[in-house]
Amino acid sequence: MKITKIFKDFFESEKVGGILLILCTVISLLIANSLFGESYHHFWLTKFAGKNIEYWVNDGLMTIFFLLIGLELEREIYKGELSNVKDAFLPIFGAFGGMLIPTGIYIYLNHGTLTHSGAGIPMATDIAFALGVLSLLGNKVPTSLKVFLTALAVIDDLGAILIIAIFYTKNLLWINLIIALSIFLILFILGKYFRVKNLIFYIIGGVAMWYYMLNSGVHATISGVLLAFAIPFGNGGKKSTSYILQHLLHKPVAFFILPIFALANTAIVLNSNISSTLTQNYSLGILFGLIIGKPLGIFALTFIAVKIGICKLPSDLNWKSILGVGFLGGIGFTMSIFITLLAFESETIINNAKFTILLSSLVAGMLGFLFLKFALKTLS
Repeated sequence: MKITKIFKDFFESEKVGGILLILCTVISLLIANSLFGESYHHFWLTKFAGKNIEYWVNDGLMTIFFLLIGLELEREIYKGELSNVKDAFLPIFGAFGGMLIPTGIYIYLNHGTLTHSGAGIPMATDIAFALGVLSLLGNKVPTSLKVFLTALAVIDDLGAILIIAIFYTKNLLWINLIIALSIFLILFILGKYFRVKNLIFYIIGGVAMWYYMLNSGVHATISGVLLAFAIPFGNGGKKSTSYILQHLLHKPVAFFILPIFALANTAIVLNSNISSTLTQNYSLGILFGLIIGKPLGIFALTFIAVKIGICKLPSDLNWKSILGVGFLGGIGFTMSIFITLLAFESETIINNAKFTILLSSLVAGMLGFLFLKFALKTLS
């Protein structure tokens, strides 16, 4: 299977970034539960330009992460796994299953409770962590499996972005939203019809769009995705504006922005009553959603899609490897934590949900690794 250089670069940066994320998470947990825990927690609450540092990380730096997600999605649509409709159906069905079943499980367990707003938490897949675990299996991983997981995670992220935009928007200020969308339209026209390639115009316009989106009630990170689709893709070659920006962002996002996000959002103080934490309805929804719902949903819908002839399974894969990837899809982390921060207001619930996400992602990652290690032996 032909694989582009940008995909190779993406996979390399994501797998190393995944390992770095694990290290940052462990460091953050250790510090948060040490003698320096209180000081560490207060550091992220330190005010800067009227807002705390954690706020700027989640609403500022993470917009750049969403910009990269948008650029990757755009490339997948134009030149990648999603450019061929029939090939795209396999990860599309997998992603839909991986979103619907976990969300359904969470809603079933939390319907009518104050924590029903967390339904979007178990639907997310962390690309960096998932590819990081996949990379630990070495060269025996078929390229088609890497591409399937990447495409599935990108579609998954798009679903999470839409959920954030639709269901986690509060106190909508229409005038600011209209200004933000007008800036997007201007940038889109500049790229699409006037062939403006200079990134400066898009950076300045993107910052303005972010500001008005931030003050509209819609989460500011959505501006990153919109900006990605305003930037001209051209032929997708090395000289295209989209390629240049995507290439520039890979390493800063993988080695700086996501690790900073991990450090800022995993300063979780572990309480002694873990059993009580894990038996809460929202915790069970996250646990069962990520560990059971994700692999079940991904496997079931891809299996149905293949059996009814909508798409086909690549020749170098089998159903065991698809189920293994399904478990890796249960590594929620970045997006799951991000949605947690939007879904809940109680610091106790947020803290417990973060811990449950970490535990669920760890279990899902281990199950995926072990299952794929066994499944790949049968492929070789």
